[in-house]
Amino acid sequence: MAGSLPRLRSLVSVTDLVSRVLGGDPLAERELYDLHVDRVYRLAFRLTGDSELAADCTQEAFIRVFDRLATFRGEAALSTWITSVAYSVIYNALRKTKRFRANSVDFELVEIPVPALPHGEPDLKVSLDRAVAGLPDGYRTVFVMHDVEGYTHSEIASSLGIQEGTSKAQLSRARSKLRQALAAFAGGWVTQ
Repeated sequence: MAGSLPRLRSLVSVTDLVSRVLGGDPLAERELYDLHVDRVYRLAFRLTGDSELAADCTQEAFIRVFDRLATFRGEAALSTWITSVAYSVIYNALRKTKRFRANSVDFELVEIPVPALPHGEPDLKVSLDRAVAGLPDGYRTVFVMHDVEGYTHSEIASSLGIQEGTSKAQLSRARSKLRQALAAFAGGWVTQ
């Protein structure tokens, strides 16, 4: 019973906060924004790899959150609902960016040098960033949300509108692809 008291308080405070925002309370709006902006920005930055695009996505996400807050039904946590809205904004921004790049002549003419040897890139961090960026969108999203940002599979499934099993499978496949992409560094790792 004592363990349910903090959960009850958090539900009441979230319900109260949402009610105050919907009532036009600017302090409540600021509180909601402050509580969630860092997590939304981190997700946007991890998925886009671009600080300006991440900032734009974060701003657009909160515009949508405040516009659509009246549709929040409380079936999931407010943070999960906000993540869902943010992911939609980020996904659309990535599609728009890819479409722009696909139509750009300059990108088609640029040759990207590929190192001939697996040891051509000694910096593991740079290689990891490239490997994560090279993952298919779904794998990358689940990997970043779970392994980097700490979301649970339940939260990911709710945010992305997928099954928990799909989230788990995509994370497993992402990790497998990352192991393959970073195989050159495997000698320096200790496995347990």
